Amino acid sequence: MSTSVIEPGTRLAGRYRLEERISDSGGSSLWKAIDEILARAVAVRTFDPKFPRIGEVVTSARAASRLTDPRLTQVFDADDSGESAYVVSEWVAGETLEGMLAKAPLEPGRAATLLYEASEAIAAAHAAGLSHLCLTPRDLVWTTGGTVKLLGVATNAVLGDMHSDDPGGDDVRGLGRMLYAALTAHWPGDESGSALPAAPTADGVPYAPRQVQAGISHAVDALVCRCLGIGRAEPLASPADLAKALRGVPRTPLPLFAGLGNAQPPTPRPAAPRRATSTTTRPDQPSARDRTHASHVPPPRTRAQHADYAPPASSSTRTTPARSRGAHSGGSGSGPFGNRALLGVAAAALTVIVGIGVWALSSGGGDPEDGGVTDPGQQSAQPKPSVVKLDAQNAAPFQDSRPTNQDTAIGDDIETVIDGRPSGEWATQRYADANFGNYSKGLGVLLDMGKPVDIANVKIHSPVSGGTLQVRVGDSQSLSGLKAVGQQTPNGGEITVTANPHVTGQYVLVWFTKLPSSPAKGRLGEVTVYGAAG
Repeated sequence: MSTSVIEPGTRLAGRYRLEERISDSGGSSLWKAIDEILARAVAVRTFDPKFPRIGEVVTSARAASRLTDPRLTQVFDADDSGESAYVVSEWVAGETLEGMLAKAPLEPGRAATLLYEASEAIAAAHAAGLSHLCLTPRDLVWTTGGTVKLLGVATNAVLGDMHSDDPGGDDVRGLGRMLYAALTAHWPGDESGSALPAAPTADGVPYAPRQVQAGISHAVDALVCRCLGIGRAEPLASPADLAKALRGVPRTPLPLFAGLGNAQPPTPRPAAPRRATSTTTRPDQPSARDRTHASHVPPPRTRAQHADYAPPASSSTRTTPARSRGAHSGGSGSGPFGNRALLGVAAAALTVIVGIGVWALSSGGGDPEDGGVTDPGQQSAQPKPSVVKLDAQNAAPFQDSRPTNQDTAIGDDIETVIDGRPSGEWATQRYADANFGNYSKGLGVLLDMGKPVDIANVKIHSPVSGGTLQVRVGDSQSLSGLKAVGQQTPNGGEITVTANPHVTGQYVLVWFTKLPSSPAKGRLGEVTVYGAAG
């Protein structure tokens, strides 16, 4: 039975009822299904009979089924002996690391904890003779049950036809890239690996995390550099080495929702980077769409639908977050003597604050070594330019689609995105899944501001929830000439993508790089650009 004729409702092996096609990619399809015998949700991957590596995928899945670390996605069943080959695995509900970072980078202690868990899990796979080879922020999930899950061990590499002579080195580099992304919300790998903004580089070498985002400790920064070969320090050789090293850095217990990070990352203005003493090459990774399809995670908006599904508890040493002390927690703060004590503490705190302020004014404050942005030559803050609404001259449809599969709907009602009314009517066609049915990499609108302008932020009204809206700015109408400045998940109302610091360009692209899952259709209301008054 070919993948193209399998429909919702189909039963495999007499027990797995296919409910929803999540994605199609490269001759295989990922489904949400129900195991009718055990009455639980599962992920099922089916294959077109012409897929060249069915046997290899099934073999790797059977090997992965023997892994016992609960942070690795469980494989329940795999078979290629019948009419339809399939692999059945755990249905993972939660938010990917990429989804978290679309909002902001993680607090460094939480980023270190998250990647410590991931490193231990991958180290467990290596101990069993298996590897991943193509780790990206889409493969690390913070589940609705409050645990870490890694997707695609053993199977993703086969799906992408990837091989390695140094699997330990490849996976430690993949983990290092994910830690870099968690700390900075920038991706230091191939563009196909993530929709996050690319990490800044010099001569092809990424800047160190501390040069991109303030507040990262020397110890964590050094670990990332050792993973990625930035600088002269000895590289880490394996995920087990990284896990051991991360045990020695400050880590913050993960909260119920790990995606609570810092403010939007600033665009770096770093010093010269530490050069890598050697470079490594890796086999070509599968495309962004293929990597997405290799995972088992539904889009973020489906989390509530799977809230009753609790994955197995992690065996890690993750600590339960301490409860915060509220104003009514009792203690010495009650009664007249407690009030006097509080007044004394407040007075002391005020004295310290005033002292710090005087020191900051006299010394310039900040430590460039700690990633601060203080300019020692600037004695006083310069007045910020006023931010006003900037009028777009016109709007045009924009897509990165196959020439034979152009979206003909996005040219309709396009003027409604700049007519001053939030209830615009611009929409894409409806697609089979959130990844445009593999027909496109993105769909949106390109605003022409008439001349280069200084842009502070872009406010976007969208009546849909889920997916990813990205903003790019530049002086060219081509995708390569438009720089990504940020992205967010639509929430059914207004979102704001902030350029920090401001960016300059004549063209502003607002486009869906991922559609909401149900229905898989993008819609935009008003798009408003704000910037410095000219």
